[in-house]
Amino acid sequence: MRTRTILWSLLLAPVVAQGTEYGPLMVKAQSPLQAQAYTPMLRSGQVLETGAVEWYLTGTIASVWAVTPDYEMDYYHNEVNFGARFAPWERWEFELNYQYRFAADNGLDTITEKFHDFFGLGQNGRDLVPKHRFYISAPQYGVLYEDFQGETLSNALSGYAGYQLYLKGPHAVSAGLGLSYNYVGSGPFEISSFEQIAQLNYSYQPNSPHHFHFTVGTAHSDDQEVSGGLKMSDWSWMAGGSYQYRIGERHRLLLEYHVYSGETKDVNELDEISHEFLLGYRYHLKRGAIELTMIENVFNMDNSTDIAFALGYRHRM
Repeated sequence: MRTRTILWSLLLAPVVAQGTEYGPLMVKAQSPLQAQAYTPMLRSGQVLETGAVEWYLTGTIASVWAVTPDYEMDYYHNEVNFGARFAPWERWEFELNYQYRFAADNGLDTITEKFHDFFGLGQNGRDLVPKHRFYISAPQYGVLYEDFQGETLSNALSGYAGYQLYLKGPHAVSAGLGLSYNYVGSGPFEISSFEQIAQLNYSYQPNSPHHFHFTVGTAHSDDQEVSGGLKMSDWSWMAGGSYQYRIGERHRLLLEYHVYSGETKDVNELDEISHEFLLGYRYHLKRGAIELTMIENVFNMDNSTDIAFALGYRHRM
């Protein structure tokens, strides 16, 4: 009996939860143009402890549907993110990230329609066209992409440096700067651009089940073009908030709200604010955590992704 107990203890050791907190969900912007650009992420106001290392891997599938008199977007995008954060010195943390986005059929049209029906949301014309299209059209700008399944949408390498401005009790404030290079060598989404971000992060993490995180940030790009000639705005901004509720040692429920400014002046609807609501669940392992996230837009149907799902793993050393 004792031997059996020891064996079970060894087998279950990897899923014994620890006191590590991971802050907001590890999810990037999913709105069509914002996802194609380098945008600030909602981050914790507390940087990693000195000597700590965290690596992560996330995958996201999304469905884009937007129809206006000026343009039409109907396609799927899929995203893989791999990165690592590390804190070699007190008050400092650094992050390296690789992001790859591509167009591929993930079958979300059917799920999206059923989700909208269940919550009484309108289909906004999605039910009037064939499912699983890859189509972008903006006639007055000479943009027409059809059947671009399999094309690369973005291929970006980025770095981020965060500095702890304030840390006392449950309050933490940090600031960060980031630089990204996006290179797609061929195809309809060909691009080569550098972009920069700056952001300020605040966290309130009392000794209770409730944690809060907030971020405001801005992004800059020079003469960047996307989607066949639509010029991106030189400056854009982002704001976001996260609420986390702890259930026991292993379970976390997260609710987040991300707001992004429009990314282009060329099209009025795409210059409107994009709203993303995120509902996430995090399961804590011994040294890691599994995250499952659903992203949905509500207010501006013509400048946001209809729905997206993300699955990720984060590992702290």
